Amino acid sequence: MSVRGRTIGVFDSGVGGLTVLRTIHRLLPDRDTAYLGDTARVPYGTRSPETIVRYAVNAARFLVSREELGVFVIACNTASAVAVEAVAAAIPVPVIGVIEPTARHAARVSVGGRIGIIGTRGTIASGAYERAIHAARPEATTFAAACPLFVPLAEEGWTDPLDPVAELTARRYLLPLLAEGIDTLILGCTHYPLLGPVIRKVVGEKLVLCDASEAVAEDIRALASERSSWPAVSTPGRRYYLTDLPKGFRTVAERFLEGPISEPIEVDL
Repeated sequence: MSVRGRTIGVFDSGVGGLTVLRTIHRLLPDRDTAYLGDTARVPYGTRSPETIVRYAVNAARFLVSREELGVFVIACNTASAVAVEAVAAAIPVPVIGVIEPTARHAARVSVGGRIGIIGTRGTIASGAYERAIHAARPEATTFAAACPLFVPLAEEGWTDPLDPVAELTARRYLLPLLAEGIDTLILGCTHYPLLGPVIRKVVGEKLVLCDASEAVAEDIRALASERSSWPAVSTPGRRYYLTDLPKGFRTVAERFLEGPISEPIEVDL
């Protein structure tokens, strides 16, 4: 069992949040982590806000009951858009969503204040990134586009910039945003970093890409540095909880995490 308050809990509706977990492992390699994927009820993007809040709160309460958490990360853009406040009120540990840190980072690094946002239909429809960007930089101009085909491309592993299907899909989604003169692009879905090379090929080298995983990991590192009761460990634990064990999960997860994982544990929320 972990020392109280040491484990980083990461929650997502499926597997996309593993890109956030990958960055946490890279930037905080000496911390315990526990991942919870609600694979039985994915995707969240088609659910009502009330249902998403209920799912997220249940997931948070479950992980708090199983792990001694130091922080709970909602690594799902759809859930982050509607459930952060409800989750924070339901559990006794700090809660970090992916939208606020990423929006602040984009607002800070954008030179001209013309910021593009790509995400699932649910995330884009919520307007959550626009609100967070304008809270950090009121004069910014935002342009958003839903990119629903990016998720299946990422999960199928069709992420090579030489893959014609991936490139043509990216061009279809991204060229209208480039025509608006954006200088910064938020990857507003945790699957999208896997398509980073394809996106970079389409948008060019000058455009700034903002990846939620980097911004979230930096927030966690700042939180950890403030707390002397959150010590590093020499052999950190890596645990994976799923509400369903879909065929092929391990293959997808090891692609996302770029290495082998321990046996996932199936749970009922």
